[in-house]
Amino acid sequence: MQLSLGLRAALLSVLLFVLFIAAWEAAVSGGGKAADLDPEYAKLMGATAVTGASAMPGPGEIGLKLWQHVTDPFYDNGPNDKGIGIQLGFSILRVLLGFGLAVILAIPLGFLIGMSPLVYKALDPYIQVLKPISPLAWMPLALYTIKDSNLSAIFVIFICSVWPMLLNTAFGVASVRREWLNVARTLEVGQLRTAIAVILPAAAPTIMTGVRISIGIAWLVIVAAEMLVGGTGIGYFVWNEWNNLSITNVIIAILAIGVIGMVLDQVLGWFARLVAYQE
Repeated sequence: MQLSLGLRAALLSVLLFVLFIAAWEAAVSGGGKAADLDPEYAKLMGATAVTGASAMPGPGEIGLKLWQHVTDPFYDNGPNDKGIGIQLGFSILRVLLGFGLAVILAIPLGFLIGMSPLVYKALDPYIQVLKPISPLAWMPLALYTIKDSNLSAIFVIFICSVWPMLLNTAFGVASVRREWLNVARTLEVGQLRTAIAVILPAAAPTIMTGVRISIGIAWLVIVAAEMLVGGTGIGYFVWNEWNNLSITNVIIAILAIGVIGMVLDQVLGWFARLVAYQE
């Protein structure tokens, strides 16, 4: 009996996961030769430095710590000790605010650029100059002018989310088939109705591609931005746990970042499938 492609892929994924866990466990379980360390330094670094064991936590330790976070994700023991659920909530909120502002600006402006060659030629030099700038390069200017770390992080998310949506929207609108526009013109359909009934549905798949790219970049950037601004958020959580030498929590945060990024992309992918069409 021939197994389906999906089932074979799932079995292969499980096999790769098991092999990865086994290799990880084997790599961290073997004891090595203890380093000849200064006693005070060895005391600071803990048993791993004295015994020669790996300082990297194994899968079992990660699993136990992950279960603690899952069962109590919203505890709050002060500014530097909050549950991972709270930290992720702050990060998601900042991303959604910055991303939402970018949607409000980028899609209408991209529409205008795509429909008007004059506006495209006028704005293209500014776009080409601003687009390659790293979002984090705006952070010092944002902190200086806005004087609020939370709003500065939201601004950085906004600025990094704008360009993919703007360019994809402009490209999608400009690529709408001339025949469809000519039919609308022949039927004397007004410009606004043509934009809503003809151009928007035709350009929607390309626009959604830009939206998915933007949310991915926004989620990447928020981690680095929160490392800089501090306070709350999953980026700050990673940096704070690194300062506490808790590699276990750093690994768990990395896993959480990956899972949330996948969920955001899947949600937008579902919207993209809703607006997709076949000619």
